[in-house]
Amino acid sequence: MAEVINYTDDNIKTLEGVEHIRRRPGMYIGRLGNGDDLGDGIYVLLKEVVDNSIDEFSAGFGKQIQITVDEKSATVRDFGRGIPLNSVVKAVSVLNTGGKYDTKGYKKSVGLNGVGLKAVNALSTHFYVEAFRDGMSSYAEFREGKLIDSGQRPAKEKNGTLVKFIPDEHLFVGYSFRMEFIESMMKNYSYLKKGLALNFNGTTYKSENGLLDLIKDNMSETPLYEPIHLVGEDVEIVLTHGNSYGENISSFVNGQNTRDGGTHLAAMREAVSKTLKEFYKTFAKKDFAPEDIRQGIIGAISIQIQEPNFEGQTKTKLGSTYMWETDIENEDGSHTYDQGPTIRSFVNDFVKTNLDNYLHMHKEIIPVLQEKITASEQERKEISTIQKKTKERNKRTNIYNRKLRDCKIHYNDKLPAAKKELADYTSIFITEGDSASGTITKARQAETQAVFSLRGKPINCYKESRKKVAENEELNLLINALGVEDDMENLRYNKIIVATDADDDGMHIRMLVLTFFMKYYPDLIRRGHVHILQTPLFRVKNKKDIRYCFSIEEKEKAVKELKTGVEITRFKGLGEISSTEFVDFIGENMRLDRVKLSDEESIAEIMEFYMGDNTIDRQNFIRQHLRSEEELEDVNI
Repeated sequence: MAEVINYTDDNIKTLEGVEHIRRRPGMYIGRLGNGDDLGDGIYVLLKEVVDNSIDEFSAGFGKQIQITVDEKSATVRDFGRGIPLNSVVKAVSVLNTGGKYDTKGYKKSVGLNGVGLKAVNALSTHFYVEAFRDGMSSYAEFREGKLIDSGQRPAKEKNGTLVKFIPDEHLFVGYSFRMEFIESMMKNYSYLKKGLALNFNGTTYKSENGLLDLIKDNMSETPLYEPIHLVGEDVEIVLTHGNSYGENISSFVNGQNTRDGGTHLAAMREAVSKTLKEFYKTFAKKDFAPEDIRQGIIGAISIQIQEPNFEGQTKTKLGSTYMWETDIENEDGSHTYDQGPTIRSFVNDFVKTNLDNYLHMHKEIIPVLQEKITASEQERKEISTIQKKTKERNKRTNIYNRKLRDCKIHYNDKLPAAKKELADYTSIFITEGDSASGTITKARQAETQAVFSLRGKPINCYKESRKKVAENEELNLLINALGVEDDMENLRYNKIIVATDADDDGMHIRMLVLTFFMKYYPDLIRRGHVHILQTPLFRVKNKKDIRYCFSIEEKEKAVKELKTGVEITRFKGLGEISSTEFVDFIGENMRLDRVKLSDEESIAEIMEFYMGDNTIDRQNFIRQHLRSEEELEDVNI
């Protein structure tokens, strides 16, 4: 019989102050992490503080921000208006308190939910804030979100706000700030806020040309024509084309880098395609397809909107439909709901007018761009014919069904609100051989996890023509499974996980798959969809305990801790791990390495180093970083 649990008034709890943030940090900052990934929570905390200073600059106050960061702590000092002195404690410790709930104080800010500084406070072992206003200051000091000291005093400092914080190492286990990530963050801020000087650890970042500087500084290939720079009220766009595959468009809202895009990026893609399609219809009597127009495009869009609606607290995807939405309370108590133009129509109208005018004024671009689009069209049609033949052949032999064990929910599904967040958990494991795919298939969560089985080694597409790659059955079936033949927006899984064996063949297959994505679908990598599954190299056990170890160091530690009667198993293939064991490795405790590719990295140079001719540099790199099988097999206690 089930245990009877009394449900009384004592079960109803109210979490005081910022305690709820400490209990459920993922709701406010996404992932925790240790600082090895740009998406880790410590960078979200820093960004929340800097965003407030950026908002002051956007409102016309303070032209400089000073940021000092070491491995464990961060300090941000701006020279804006400063938090109103009597509200300092509330502003950083009482949820749903802030100066951004109407458009009077901040018209177009990033943080409008009254949570930012509260989250930083709650998730720090030490948090200090001091506001300076007209010769006075108000300060407050907290430990783990709890106030330990506050007060007001005279001050000779310039107006503004100072924030210092040390993230809580109990939450961000073993964390340290990586300076290269923060440097990239500062550069983006400077590109988006012309005239703002950001001093980070003694180096000042400042841009005079906005997004044009961003594109020129980060370009990893020579563009086919000088970047087109279009600037209007509340919108800025830069675009050009290169010879690489895919689309490389950065997007920003109110200074926030929306790496997952959203309504503004979708609007730009549509507007550029539509405008160029109509232009060449009139100018050259050519009717180009949108996908051919966008192939190889490099660009960026930044818009400013009132009260943006981001999907998720980490604000990486814009969900707003309108440039502004305002609920106006009338004198009689009734409400009037005012909506501005849609983001789609606003961006479309801006691009249609300004891009068309630009082409008429810079006619030297017209033949260059037409040649690029025509080449993309010709290649696409050839590839499409090959892919159709391959798809029909595979249907007849029923290969597709044997290779893909699909899941029930997909990333691009239109789901009811109750199931919408499940789309983010969708993933596809790319495995090698029947044994490994069988193990993962038995262990997976069938609702959100799919398995695709490769047969042998796929083609090395680095030096092969796109036509020959299209003829490759394995890669064709993989792209068909992912759903990105025509448009990456049709992606069926949020995470693409390469799960190969921990041996030489497995490493080679991993590189071949990554080379394919890097060359033909780099956007999948740039948007953070491609990952590598870490699987245990060793099982260390005695009669009482079992440890799964992902490195030699973990194995040695486990051997010392388990002490006597230790038995060590070296896993070489995924098929050697039972499905019951594998459940943990692809469940909540799954270890993934996200494949990273920054905008400024040259794809051609990376592929040449890893997949080109066998140079001395590559041989030296392998010698320095690759542990031999003999070393892995050395299990002496």
